[in-house]
Amino acid sequence: MSTVEAPHRAKADRPPEAPAAAAQPLYASRQKVYPKRVFGVVRSVKWAVLALCLALYYVVPWIRWNRGPGLPDQAVLVDIENARLFFFWIEIWPQEIYFLTGALILGAFALFAVSSLFGRLWCGFTCPQTVWTDLFMFVERWIQGDRNARMKLDQGPRNANYWTRKVLTHAVWLLIAAATGGAWVMYFVDAPTVTMEILTGHASLQVYFFFAMFAGFTYLLAGWAREQVCTYMCPWPRFQAAMLDENSLVVTYRDWRGEPRGKAKAEGVGDCVDCFACVHVCPTGIDIRDGQQLECIGCGLCVDACDSVMGKLGRPKGLIAFETLKNLAASEAATAGMPPGAARYKAGMAARHLPRFIRPRTMMYAGAIAVVSLVMLGAFLLRSTLDVTVLRDRAPLFVRLSDGGIRNGYTIKIVNKRREDSPLVLDLQAPQGFRMVVQDADTDPDGRPLVARRADGIVQYRVLVSVPPGQRLPESTPVTFRLLEPSGRVAARQSSTFVGPRQ
Repeated sequence: MSTVEAPHRAKADRPPEAPAAAAQPLYASRQKVYPKRVFGVVRSVKWAVLALCLALYYVVPWIRWNRGPGLPDQAVLVDIENARLFFFWIEIWPQEIYFLTGALILGAFALFAVSSLFGRLWCGFTCPQTVWTDLFMFVERWIQGDRNARMKLDQGPRNANYWTRKVLTHAVWLLIAAATGGAWVMYFVDAPTVTMEILTGHASLQVYFFFAMFAGFTYLLAGWAREQVCTYMCPWPRFQAAMLDENSLVVTYRDWRGEPRGKAKAEGVGDCVDCFACVHVCPTGIDIRDGQQLECIGCGLCVDACDSVMGKLGRPKGLIAFETLKNLAASEAATAGMPPGAARYKAGMAARHLPRFIRPRTMMYAGAIAVVSLVMLGAFLLRSTLDVTVLRDRAPLFVRLSDGGIRNGYTIKIVNKRREDSPLVLDLQAPQGFRMVVQDADTDPDGRPLVARRADGIVQYRVLVSVPPGQRLPESTPVTFRLLEPSGRVAARQSSTFVGPRQ
């Protein structure tokens, strides 16, 4: 056997190989969703919430609030330049950032509580992604038509009608996105001023950057990404199950009533006629009859769609409804083995109970909200309007004077949150023998240093504290700086240390 023929003969003797398994794609192309227009109670509530949210977002920056001369008159403003947050009569300084932290904690607990009670109410009604997507879909239906018309347009020829409707749709989307980005900038810069600057081309590069960024993301997320944001980008669906329990009201298909599905006039079938009306109106394109799903945002539009069909068929509404899983299980148990019909419907509805809104989980959330609210309220009512900060020099820790004395240097910052600018007396509480010199400060008739407090601002002073030669001190001596009102009342105080050489 030659060396050339051996490999061929060995190959021929092998058993045939099994066909390779089909490779699973790592990325699935998006199936475009064409939500259908729907009417009903839930849709009306969603329109009202949408109008309220958009009105608040676009109008609030234009509300004026008189705070006096030299201060912004915008009711809600994050003043980056002056490091201040204004909210009507409330003024938050950088040193009070904990109020913002507390507000975020309150928001988180409120979201947990609402989810525990009503499921994904936030996602379906008030989430910015939902609100702006709803607005963009309204524009799309207005220009391109309802579901069937839009599907026909996308599947038809790319003629003048196609491009006219598409270009007009995206033009209106871009206008809405531009208004959204502009309104966001107005929360950080005076609204009338920045609007005129943007329109005349005199705004700063930073303003145009953030204007374009927020406008671009609005156009991208609400116009193009849509349901993909809720399905793939948002983390909330992935841990919302921890917020829900069997008593939470969620959008649910009552399969005990609807199954088995069949035509309206067929015998022995449930109330579901398999018309897919609930699927056609869903903004994420899911079938609520498949049970609880990650993609479901709890908007309830399928409730309106199904109720409309049930009304036309003369059947009771509520085949799809906001229902608790506990009631769903009770109805299924009560109707087990019963044939479809009025008796099954009556038994299933009779097994239900009113949702329990007061339960350990909701009480825990309510208690947490109450505690955080009380802590924040107490901190706000007791917050000081005058603060002093003392920073001791660290390089060098101390200076030995020519006469043998020891001196420490300090930087004192006085934060005055009031409009008052009368001077204060800076007083030093320290062991006998300590002397204090405040650079660039006047003195009162008693020779005590007077420091200014800038109205609604911060002022800084350089302070030198020394001890005479020969005075024996520990390595670190506590000292206290006090700000005294003209009446002698202590307005603010801050402790520090005086550092000397080791004895």
